[in-house]
Amino acid sequence: MRKRSLLLLTASTVVFLGLFFFSSSRNPRANAQSANNALNANSPGCPCPTPTVEPAKIPEVITLGQDAKLGQITFNHVKHNGGAYNIVQGQKIACISCHHTAQPNSEVVKNPPLKTSWPADRTTTLTQELFDKDPKAAGVAACRECHAREGMTPKLIPAIPEIKHESSTVMIKMTNMTAFHRACTSCHAEVRKTNPLSKGPIQTQCTMCHKKAA
Repeated sequence: MRKRSLLLLTASTVVFLGLFFFSSSRNPRANAQSANNALNANSPGCPCPTPTVEPAKIPEVITLGQDAKLGQITFNHVKHNGGAYNIVQGQKIACISCHHTAQPNSEVVKNPPLKTSWPADRTTTLTQELFDKDPKAAGVAACRECHAREGMTPKLIPAIPEIKHESSTVMIKMTNMTAFHRACTSCHAEVRKTNPLSKGPIQTQCTMCHKKAA
């Protein structure tokens, strides 16, 4: 009698397991959902909140020239575009003073030797307000994406830009280092003209920007 009961119990178990696995294979999505529900039920604080994505922000400080022989440069982006530093007293430095490709081509060509817009078909001019509204649509290219290092190919254009020297026929390749030095020193020179008391560095004061690590 005991042997017969054991056989009946075993048979019932086999049938039950067979029906369970058959049902699971017929509806794997429901099975997976059940497993997820069980997991969530056993997890504290669930259902878990959807992760939030922080909006893109203009960097406060940018480190430039990390491999420079004279030391790297800590560029305070906030002071340069926030009004603490300026060329004309009381006026913020425009974004396109540095990000010169971030304007329509019709505006770019008014300021030779500049000649490139990015994206090429852009219709907007980069401003703080435009970036705050939609950082992706603002179309901000990093300097090195056009002005690559010597021997490297730029990301956004076929080759490193070249311009004619202001007082000769010599062509100047606007590598990353050359572009930065020309942009920074020319701006600082203009600052000294409008504000002779400015403490901004000039072309011969390299170590005011370049700082070697202690």
